[in-house]
Amino acid sequence: MLPCGPALSFVRCLVRKKNVSGESLEDSKLCRCLSTVDLIALGVGSTLGAGVYVLAGEVAKSNSGPSIVVSFLIAALASVMAGLCYAEFGARVPKTGSAYLYTYVTVGELWAFITGWNLILSYVIGTSSVARAWSGTFDELLGKQIGHFFRNYFKMNYSGLAEYPDFFAVFLILLLSGLLSFGVKESAWVNKIFTAINILVLLFVMISGFVKGDADNWKISEEYLINLTAVTENCSSYENVTSIYGSGGFMPYGFTGTLAGAATCFYAFVGFDCIATTGEEVKNPQKAIPIGIVVSLLVCFMAYFGVSAALTLMMPYYLLDEKSPLPVAFEYVGWGPAKYVVAVGSLCALSTSLLGSMFPLPRILFAMARDGLLFSFLAKVSKRQAPVSATLTAGVISAIMAFLFDLKALVDMMSIGTLLAYSLVATCVLILRYQPSLTYEQPKYSPEKAALAASERESAVSESQINMIQENHFSLQALINPSSLPTEQTATTVNFLVGLLGSTIAIFAIIQYPGKYLLDGTIKWRHLDQI
Repeated sequence: MLPCGPALSFVRCLVRKKNVSGESLEDSKLCRCLSTVDLIALGVGSTLGAGVYVLAGEVAKSNSGPSIVVSFLIAALASVMAGLCYAEFGARVPKTGSAYLYTYVTVGELWAFITGWNLILSYVIGTSSVARAWSGTFDELLGKQIGHFFRNYFKMNYSGLAEYPDFFAVFLILLLSGLLSFGVKESAWVNKIFTAINILVLLFVMISGFVKGDADNWKISEEYLINLTAVTENCSSYENVTSIYGSGGFMPYGFTGTLAGAATCFYAFVGFDCIATTGEEVKNPQKAIPIGIVVSLLVCFMAYFGVSAALTLMMPYYLLDEKSPLPVAFEYVGWGPAKYVVAVGSLCALSTSLLGSMFPLPRILFAMARDGLLFSFLAKVSKRQAPVSATLTAGVISAIMAFLFDLKALVDMMSIGTLLAYSLVATCVLILRYQPSLTYEQPKYSPEKAALAASERESAVSESQINMIQENHFSLQALINPSSLPTEQTATTVNFLVGLLGSTIAIFAIIQYPGKYLLDGTIKWRHLDQI
């Protein structure tokens, strides 16, 4: 054997792809009991978290003003593009694992391993941070008595740790872990109840905003804002005063501010990807997963759009409170007691968001353990066909994180992980479309099976396309006029072009960010050391 044999064998292991062709959709240890409605509720509950009660006020005051509705529209369009990539994968590869599995099928084991751990880290941090937010919100309703007690008797004065151990967050995570271990159907019912309450509260906010709102709040003049700035800054004269609240009107900070707001609003739509982890627990995944993703994003957009419009109609954008905009807005219009309705809605939103963060994590652990990339005991299921070992392990790890650590810095890193996962899935869709070997058996119980089989029999492939499929060598004619069906040649061409595109983007990113610190001599080198 050649000396380089072991090295080549190791490289092949890193780039080998998961072969799922020929697998039956009924081949699953998990319980197929979820419907399309369950997936929509799961996606809405996971995506429409407590951010809907906070984010609108923060973005409207700092970036967009009343044009926050346009910011949410732009962010929703970008999210739908990412959602359609997940939807296509959900139809083509209807197995559990989400972005981890999609990467494994298309680009190999190494990237799948990286993506899997990226998802695990993101979901663990998300679960822990939402649990601490739930605990903090509940503590606010009790007058901060819980936090005051733990600060006095359990204070932790160590860098990187939380101010005090959050016992309530630990209890909440372990409670939901037990619920998820009991069964997916029961968890789906609890999620639907909390999501319904959240939607009702948001409808109340929208109706209240349109009833008590004033359209003049979308048409504030620049002159008025200049006078307000002069009073706020204690200026002796109104001359040469620039408004600190923008130029007024519908887009007080211009279209640039609206786009900046859209960049922040994009992360309000993160969470729909949990639907993609249910591929082996849905009755008809090839139909339910795409519908669930698209409909849940549409519902979330309508909710964000309505709440932000109602908020900016009730109160001028420059007066909005960044931390609790809705209670302050209701106080502004004279409906102070409505803040208790908002508090109930925010707790229900946090509950569904917590369940949405905890639900996909055991499925990722289960899929990786089944493929041999994690400990095998994580692939065990209970008699009720739930991944109980992975669920309890995920719950314990998340509970420890919520109990001890300050997660603010780690939460900021979640956005990087989310962008990485979305980018990989979008890239893998391009590669998957041109792979000739990926075919799936339709589920036996699918009502569309007979119609699909009939349409396949009726469709005819032209003789020229058959000849191109049979040719394995490269030809200029096939490159200029490629086959409408995937071949080995199209797969190789797309793999090369996607790799070239990724390399080009990486080079431009390197030039754009650190390059500006390198091009200008010793002073810039000193700045580079401070990055």
